[in-house]
Amino acid sequence: MMDYQRKKQAGFTLIEVMVVVMILGILAAIVVPRIVSRPEEAKIVKAKQDIARLEASLDLYRLDNGIYPTQQQGLQALITKPTIPPVPNNWSASGYVNRLPTDPWSNDYQYRNPGTHGEIDIYSFGPSGQEGGEGTQAEIGNW
Repeated sequence: MMDYQRKKQAGFTLIEVMVVVMILGILAAIVVPRIVSRPEEAKIVKAKQDIARLEASLDLYRLDNGIYPTQQQGLQALITKPTIPPVPNNWSASGYVNRLPTDPWSNDYQYRNPGTHGEIDIYSFGPSGQEGGEGTQAEIGNW
């Protein structure tokens, strides 16, 4: 008699499963539109993350070589050893990144090294894809 009661109590009823499915459906109807309606915000967050990773890689380059790549050497110096002076003496044989990412709008990230105070700029032109684009998030950078 004990075996029969265990078998009878095991599992979920059809009504219980339907209630759970309805609750999940209601939650999806509320949450999904909020997430899907913000693709531009997601792209901005991705650009900021990419820029932070590039900045960290450039900091490693600077630790190894004492300076950041020049503006002429650019971000490419993170992948291949620069041949344009000043040629880094302690450049990592494995490089600093495997490949340079493009921003979420399929444009290259920009690099600026004015050579003063060891400050560098890494940025994306944002959705406009051009310098001085429109909108509050026209350019996204490490500043």
